[in-house]
Amino acid sequence: MICICNIMAKTGFLPTLMFLLLFSTFRVILSAKSPNITPDQSALLALKSHITHDPHNLLATNWSTSTSVCNWIGVTCGSRHHRVTALDLSSMDLTGTIPSQLGNLSFLVSVNISQNSFHGSLPTELIDLHRLKYLNFGNNNFSGEIPSWFGYFPTLQSLYLYDNNFTGVIPSTFGNLSKLETLSMYNNNLKGHLPSEIFDHLSKLQKLNLGGNQISGRIPNNLFNCKELKFLSLYNNLLEGSIPTEIGNLSKLQILYLDHNNLKGSVPSSIFNISSLQQISLVDNNLVAYLSSNMFDYLPRLSYLDLSGCQLSGRIPISLFKCKNLNALYLDYNYLEGTVPLEISNLTSLQYFSIRGNNFSGKIPSVIGNLIFLETLDLSKNNLTGKIPSVIGNSVFLVYLDLSENNLTGHIPSSICNLNSLKHLSLSDNSLDGEISKCIGNMTSLSHLNLDKNNFRGKIPEIFGKGCTLHSFRINHNQVEGSLPRSLGNCKGLKFLDVGNNCLNDIFPDWLGNLDQLQVVILRSNRFFGQVNTSEITASFTRLHVIDISHNNFSGYLPMNFFKNLHAIKEGYEKKDQPEYMLDVLANADWNYAIGLSFTIKGLETEFEKILAIWSIIDFSDNQFTGEIPKTIGELHSLIVLNLSHNCLTGSIPSSLGDLSELEALDLSSNRLHGRIPTELNKLGFLEVLNLSHNHLKGPIPQGKQFDTFTNDSYIGNLDLCGLPLSRGCDNDAETPTKLDRDDDDDEINWKFSILMGYGCGLVLGLSMAYIIFTTGKPWWFIRIFERARQRLTKR
Repeated sequence: MICICNIMAKTGFLPTLMFLLLFSTFRVILSAKSPNITPDQSALLALKSHITHDPHNLLATNWSTSTSVCNWIGVTCGSRHHRVTALDLSSMDLTGTIPSQLGNLSFLVSVNISQNSFHGSLPTELIDLHRLKYLNFGNNNFSGEIPSWFGYFPTLQSLYLYDNNFTGVIPSTFGNLSKLETLSMYNNNLKGHLPSEIFDHLSKLQKLNLGGNQISGRIPNNLFNCKELKFLSLYNNLLEGSIPTEIGNLSKLQILYLDHNNLKGSVPSSIFNISSLQQISLVDNNLVAYLSSNMFDYLPRLSYLDLSGCQLSGRIPISLFKCKNLNALYLDYNYLEGTVPLEISNLTSLQYFSIRGNNFSGKIPSVIGNLIFLETLDLSKNNLTGKIPSVIGNSVFLVYLDLSENNLTGHIPSSICNLNSLKHLSLSDNSLDGEISKCIGNMTSLSHLNLDKNNFRGKIPEIFGKGCTLHSFRINHNQVEGSLPRSLGNCKGLKFLDVGNNCLNDIFPDWLGNLDQLQVVILRSNRFFGQVNTSEITASFTRLHVIDISHNNFSGYLPMNFFKNLHAIKEGYEKKDQPEYMLDVLANADWNYAIGLSFTIKGLETEFEKILAIWSIIDFSDNQFTGEIPKTIGELHSLIVLNLSHNCLTGSIPSSLGDLSELEALDLSSNRLHGRIPTELNKLGFLEVLNLSHNHLKGPIPQGKQFDTFTNDSYIGNLDLCGLPLSRGCDNDAETPTKLDRDDDDDEINWKFSILMGYGCGLVLGLSMAYIIFTTGKPWWFIRIFERARQRLTKR
């Protein structure tokens, strides 16, 4: 052997032999490991093949067989067996489904595919992932019932299924998850009761979030056996009954959200003995909370408190102002009284303070100016008096300021213009006076300005510069005069303009047509005059939904080009899962910038808290418009309200109005319309209000469908009309109009029209119906219009 080795060494064969031996050994080792990698690789490639959209090409370029699966993006392997132990594809904007092969990743401990667009149901093969400790499928589009086999992961500690479309009930098998610490399934479509038996075994549960579902029934007492709970959120469900007093057993609880349910009864005092509590929200229930002077003495860590609508009465307990960590305080819509406590200045960390809708009186305390971190201040709907303190301008971080619906007097303090972060300013429904300060134009962050229902006078200054950020501008019911400032044309994001019920004296502001975001224009009850002409505007009111120019002195023909450009009303609206209102995002919440908007039909002015974004309304009533009603109005297919009453319109009612399939209110009264009522109007299946009174209409009233619901009031003042509901019957010859009849009618109309063109409409305007302001109720027919418009969104 020694000789052979010496020979091999001399001939150089030994190094070659050693290499072959090492290579063979490496192949044995490699072949031993390859079978372990292969199932993981094939499982992930199956997942890749089920992904239909990878916009950033994260998997398309990286998940390749040319590299080890352990080097793939989002993949983590264990150091011992080189098997896949973690998969993190979160926030990659992926779209696809989950294949059954994913269950072959038998060493998987953690899965996170949240913040994507995965959809479909979950394959049962995932039950084989018996090593799972962390599973996050949140914020995707998964559907179907939550699988019961989720309860058979013996080591599972965290389960996130939030923001999906899961349906059905919560599986009782979740009670098997004895090591579960976090269960998050908020914002789904889960129904049924909370299965009380599962909480008997979840002794380690620390976080439970089931908000934003349709869970009903009572809160089970077993829930309070979970003594480790720190986070409990059941908001926005259908829970009923009372809050069990046993909630006080959760001595480690930090977050408690029970808001937006049907809970009733007294708020247990035991809640306020949980010293670890940091956030409490009980708003929007039928609860009653009884205040005591020391009820907040045991909550030193409290940072968020919302007891809005809890029927609180009396004064705010002084003990509340000992909670030095309080960041947000909401006590809206209660029966609290007295003055705003001076001790509010003790809450130096306060950012959000709202006592809207109470009975507070007295002056706004100047100590509020000491809260320099304040972002939201809402003192609206109280009985506060006196002037707005100038120190309010010290709150340099203020974003939202609402002092509306009080008894405030005096001028707007110029210090408000120091609020460079302010986006929403509402001072409506007070007794403020003076002129509008020019410095408001320097507030470059201001998005919403509401000065309605005050005593402001003088002109609206030309204050809106090129950096204007306004989305809504409201100054209804004041005494401003002059012209509408052309500088508003610099507010390119303007959506809502209401200058109604003032003394403005100007021609029609056709230049507003260049604001391509504009949705609502209210000019009513001013002194606007002249013709409505938009022919020279390149982009004219294409997104407009609501236009009210009633009670002015506009004249000439109805603007055909204007109606042609109303594309938002022509194109209608698509089916929506939920009603959409005119909202904007302010202070991290949706805010309704169209709140308090009112409409007039049949002489009735009615105000609404919320306005659907799809409401399409045209009100040109009480002007001096002449000529015929343009047939093109029939192309405005999503129009809900059309009011052309109290003008000097002639000609016949266009049959094209029968194409307004969404129309619910039609008022053409007090004009000089001739001819017959088109039978095509019988196609208007949603028509709730019809007023054709005081015209020169003749012939039979159409019968059937909606026409069977209208009374005499819809037709009075038309001496030649016949048929129900009028007492005057029709001759047989009158039942079926002939073409000759129509031709004769047209000749008569043209002849009379040529004679009447030179006459003014003073008599008609003099007889115009006055406004009837509803302050305590709303007409039934208008409420039904609003509700039908909302309900039909989900029926299309």
